[in-house]
Amino acid sequence: MNVREINAGEITENVALACVDANKILPADLRGLIESSCDTETSELGKSIMRDLCRNLDAAAELDIPICQDTGMTVVFAEIGQDVHIVGGSFEAAVNEGVRRGYERGYLRKSIVGDPLRRVNTNDNTPAVIHTSIVDGDNIRITVAPKGFGSENMSRIRMFTPAASVEDIIAFVVETVNIAGGNPCPPIVLGIGIGGDFEKCALLSKKALCRSVGRANGDKYYAALEKRILDAVNKTGIGPQGFGGDTTCLAVNIESCPTHVAGLPVAVNVGCHVTRHVSFTL
Repeated sequence: MNVREINAGEITENVALACVDANKILPADLRGLIESSCDTETSELGKSIMRDLCRNLDAAAELDIPICQDTGMTVVFAEIGQDVHIVGGSFEAAVNEGVRRGYERGYLRKSIVGDPLRRVNTNDNTPAVIHTSIVDGDNIRITVAPKGFGSENMSRIRMFTPAASVEDIIAFVVETVNIAGGNPCPPIVLGIGIGGDFEKCALLSKKALCRSVGRANGDKYYAALEKRILDAVNKTGIGPQGFGGDTTCLAVNIESCPTHVAGLPVAVNVGCHVTRHVSFTL
């Protein structure tokens, strides 16, 4: 069996680049939804706000600055091929060094405190939240997803019983959005995890936010549910930035997995209108 070597320094450099790009360039499919909402939004105030959001994205590109002042906690999803051998350092150290360099080079705000209660800033936005999985092949695929906490703080999880209906799940998502109101800078993107256990459904919901908003769930059942939830959330009337209108949510992405016969966990991870992520393969 051939084993491919990948140098830790290559991981570091590409993570650094991804941190900067993710914070300065919105995925094209999400930007497209924001731009099209300028035309479909019926509220005049809402329409004006959507145009302002587009101007903000243009200004960020012109001035080469982040699209949001909260440059987030760096979440990293890594699919590591089982035929890969990382040389020159450990994987986690390489990722965190990449985050450190990226946030320094890009003059990105450093928001991480080293302890949740003593609250001392680490001053380099590390450590990242790293999720790894071992897959077939000899490549490493990494997604870097900076997550701001104006939206993260609005996220929720509920351990339903199997007696819960699809309507109960939709009601939970709508309730979550109503509680959030204007806090997560709507229009939002919703990542929803269904199944697994307590931590797995939360992980699925975060992973769902990294899926293209232009791609529906591959299972037609869940694709239809995504649309039902999107319609229900937009009927809340919260609107752009919470000032009322049709455009409360831009997209709903659901990820599901098997669960216990006695459980039905559901997690809702709220993303703001600049739900950011960049992927690369080594």
